[in-house]
Amino acid sequence: MAETGKGVTAGKLAITVQKRLSRAQEKVLQKLGKADETRDEVFEEMVANFNKQMGEGTKLQKDLKAYLTAVKTMHETSRRLQDCLADMYEPEWFGKEEMDTLVEEMIEKEMDNNLEDTDTQWLDFHQNITDNSVLSMDSYLAQFPDIKARIAKRDRKMVDFDSARHHFSSLQKGKKKDEAKIAKPAALLEMAAPSWAQGLLSAHQVAQTNLSYNQAEEELGRAQKIFEELNVELQDQLPVLWDSRVGVYVNTFQSLAGNQEKFHREMSKLSQNLNDIMTKLEEQRQLKKDGTTAAKTVLAGKSEEANHSRAATSPTSSSSNSSDYELPPGFLYKVKAIHEYAATDGDELELTIGDVVLVVAFDNPDEQDDGWLMGVQESVWKRSKDISSKGVFPENFTQKF
Repeated sequence: MAETGKGVTAGKLAITVQKRLSRAQEKVLQKLGKADETRDEVFEEMVANFNKQMGEGTKLQKDLKAYLTAVKTMHETSRRLQDCLADMYEPEWFGKEEMDTLVEEMIEKEMDNNLEDTDTQWLDFHQNITDNSVLSMDSYLAQFPDIKARIAKRDRKMVDFDSARHHFSSLQKGKKKDEAKIAKPAALLEMAAPSWAQGLLSAHQVAQTNLSYNQAEEELGRAQKIFEELNVELQDQLPVLWDSRVGVYVNTFQSLAGNQEKFHREMSKLSQNLNDIMTKLEEQRQLKKDGTTAAKTVLAGKSEEANHSRAATSPTSSSSNSSDYELPPGFLYKVKAIHEYAATDGDELELTIGDVVLVVAFDNPDEQDDGWLMGVQESVWKRSKDISSKGVFPENFTQKF
């Protein structure tokens, strides 16, 4: 059998095309009201809950990561403020005559220790949020892409089941009509063939009718089995997943609140120590005879602090995606696989983490299922320029770039 692309044969391609055509035809008939559609309101409610749960979890994950980024930014800006304070904290502020050398060394030691302890508290806070909240949420959401893909597959298999059911029903009705016709041979057949031949022709027609009927019945059984297996698995799994959200949210926010409370309690102690140091500095300033000089020094320090704060921002850069090869017809954009996906149907694309896929438009938009894209592996396209190797894959297993 001739090869048409990596892992794709002419026969497999024909089966894939036939499935798509059959599904598209069945959907059109259902939309026009000419064919009934299998409906399960309880399952549809489960899917609605699943989509709601996935949306809420994704938002929580995004906000947690934004919070973690803010903590890191606060840590960096806090450290810069402390460095600024350490740089401007000059020994003469205390005065050689007014301040004993030993007290001055104690204040500097307290300042150094305070900076080190503060840095440790920030790092611990950041790490605790990462370990107890962000990673936990990542693990929780990791199960959603696979379930969403199986829901979409279940919907496709439901269409296949309906199509097979309607085809079998049609043959069942036609069989009775054919048997009646065969029992009464047409006048033309009676005149053209001897009586012994008429029996053979009738038997042949009955055999052909029974063969089509049996094939349709077997196909219906296979389609029903595949659909029901997926349906039963999801009906068992979706309610359990829905109930698990409460425990996930409780653990996430309890851990976050506990880490915040511990961090701010420890930071409050350090802030009080720093306040005490500043109080001592103010007391020493009052002892100085030349208050004007000290005031100018403080103002200069504030100006330098403002300059450091303004310097905290940095420019960002962006890069473009360039291509030096011809893109396939209907090319839309590129995606990279962030999860592995094992193809379970002839029209599906196999994905490995890191694979780059060239997304192309569906030939018929009505064939596109929600949450699924059509594409061709970039490596395959570069090597063979064969668009027939394209296939469908779950969108949420990939990331656009």
